[in-house]
Amino acid sequence: MEAYYMQKKRSFSKPSFSARPRRFGNRNTSGSGNQSSRGRSASAPRRGRGIKIDPAKFVNKAVMANETARPEIEYKFNDFSLNSQLKHQIENRGYKIATTIQEQTIPHILAGKDVVGIADTGTGKTAAFLVPLINKAMADKRYKVLIIAPTRELAVQINQELKDLSKGLHIYSACCVGGANISRQIYELRQDTSFIIGTPGRLKDLAERNRVQLLKFSAVVLDEADRMLDMGFIADIRAMLAKTPQNRQTLFFSATLSREIEKLIGEFLREPERIFLKTRDTSKNVEQDVVRVGNGKSKIETLHNLLNNKEFEKVLIFGRTKYGVEHLYQTLQKRGFKAESIHGNKNFSGRQRALELFKTNRVNILVATDVAARGLDISDITHVINFDIPETYEDYIHRIGRTGRGEKFGKALTFIE
Repeated sequence: MEAYYMQKKRSFSKPSFSARPRRFGNRNTSGSGNQSSRGRSASAPRRGRGIKIDPAKFVNKAVMANETARPEIEYKFNDFSLNSQLKHQIENRGYKIATTIQEQTIPHILAGKDVVGIADTGTGKTAAFLVPLINKAMADKRYKVLIIAPTRELAVQINQELKDLSKGLHIYSACCVGGANISRQIYELRQDTSFIIGTPGRLKDLAERNRVQLLKFSAVVLDEADRMLDMGFIADIRAMLAKTPQNRQTLFFSATLSREIEKLIGEFLREPERIFLKTRDTSKNVEQDVVRVGNGKSKIETLHNLLNNKEFEKVLIFGRTKYGVEHLYQTLQKRGFKAESIHGNKNFSGRQRALELFKTNRVNILVATDVAARGLDISDITHVINFDIPETYEDYIHRIGRTGRGEKFGKALTFIE
């Protein structure tokens, strides 16, 4: 087998952070979800965008966390102007120190300003908008929030994070995603919900049925906004935002900023505060390398040999097509590996089940299309393997962002034929 780290025997011990306070964004959240029934499949090819990526961009040495100087000042959640009950709930969940994106965005959101937040994956963007919005909803029961996410998995994850943060605070939500029972969602919408979280197609469908009343929203959040544009949801988003109040608060969060997103910012946000915290394309905690598969060698045999290494404890493998992902998953199962798969051809409950098995370590390998590349926060993924080269470098950035999250260390390998 040619080149696993080019046959170099490099090993890295995971740094211990047990003595440091926990931060939002460095943990696993239960729950998961997927893209709406409308828009382009996350695994479908995007015409005109596929370009050859220089393999050198798949090689990068990680920067160990103890090599980076700690900031002299750390912002505590007790320092924010938050409801005392919410502060208590945050503390109950074991969080004291805010991440940089939280520190810089929460005061602006509390002040009612529009915000564009661009930060690396795994830095706690979800809590950065949920904490201040929960605080606003506690202060005014008429305050309604619409959160739009590109995939079912991400929408369900945001909803679970909201439930965890607002437990016992009488803040209620409805999660509205394609592929799930719409009658159940309509029932939830009849309740006194402060938050509605969902995918664009299903939300637009419910709005057209007058089950989601867009004029009632005080704030709108677009999470992973660039991915929604990429998946073809721009028309649905424009149609919905045009029917929300003009004086709403609008928040855009993403790990990347494109020209198309800039257009949308100019169209829908009013003098937003821009928080740009990306220090590099990929996380400093992710060791990146290539696996070269030479002539006459089998990709599946090469993968099999890698997965037999003990260090491959929890592995997320990316393929480009739904068919290819399902075939690879079945092949790995037949070879005795504990694996599951998620892709656009699986129904909602099947994808939820696969994610839950992976999150709870009942399987240690998840094979996925790019539907799993955005936003999902699954703890302790040791390796991301690009079995198929991603279509764009941006897709690569988001794929490998599933490991090395927060202060943890991870490895990413890309197969090159």
